[in-house]
Amino acid sequence: QVQLVESGGGLVQAGGSLRLSCTASGHTLSSYAMGWFRQAPGKEREFVAAIRRSGGSTYYADSVKGRFTISRDNAKSTVYLQMNSLKPEDTAVYYCAAVFDEGTIATRWYEYDYWGQGTQVTVSS
Repeated sequence: QVQLVESGGGLVQAGGSLRLSCTASGHTLSSYAMGWFRQAPGKEREFVAAIRRSGGSTYYADSVKGRFTISRDNAKSTVYLQMNSLKPEDTAVYYCAAVFDEGTIATRWYEYDYWGQGTQVTVSS
């Protein structure tokens, strides 16, 4: 069982930056592909970014491409999401998720097996 805990959310002004972290307990993440998703009130959970287990391949939603960067440190069992040039429409609860890496990038929420509890990101205009 992989337990994930997100941190780093908060309130930031538009144009600002935040770095989210997702740390696994009880299990190494080195065999897992990782993803970040977000869900705004009244909206469906949407894909933000994903990274393969080695960190060599990443994928981003068009809405965050060029502004967000996903990375990982397998030695620390931690995945990061660096968010720059934040916009009010980035406001949401952000979740990290894990799935055993079988060779493809997973971008759909139902492809992931393990989830964190989420961290709130609020961007003020």
